[in-house]
Amino acid sequence: MAEPAASGPETGPEAAPEAAGAAVAAPAAPAAPAPVPQPTLSTEFAFELPRGYVDESGTVHRHGVMRLATAKDELVPLRDLRVQENPAYLSVVLLGRVITRLGTLPLVHDGVVENMFASDLAFLQDFYRQINAEGHTRAGVSCPHCEQPFEVELGGSRLGES
Repeated sequence: MAEPAASGPETGPEAAPEAAGAAVAAPAAPAAPAPVPQPTLSTEFAFELPRGYVDESGTVHRHGVMRLATAKDELVPLRDLRVQENPAYLSVVLLGRVITRLGTLPLVHDGVVENMFASDLAFLQDFYRQINAEGHTRAGVSCPHCEQPFEVELGGSRLGES
């Protein structure tokens, strides 16, 4: 014996007369596809300096955060007189813009970066290139003659030359 249909506002004896007279219900519209989750973009990256920045009181600051650079970050330093007089100063000014936190310092700026040890500056330059080139500055290519795959380096030799 068949089970009776579930009673509800549209199917039970108290359903509206219009519903009772309908022979076949219209098919339901297809459900919209579930939204595909978009990967999140990391814009800040933690780092630890090899030696650490020593402030005026002698406190060593090693842990910091660098954000992704914008086009403005790479363009504004080019107007800086120090960079115009000495292009090597570009990385100091640029890093001063993108380092958002260093230890307990209240503010990180190019004056902090220019007083870092050379090994820490080199580390930060490499770190900048890595995070702004999505983890690497190499691209996979194939030889046009033998079609053997290999990688080439795309990054410039200084910050701002990618």
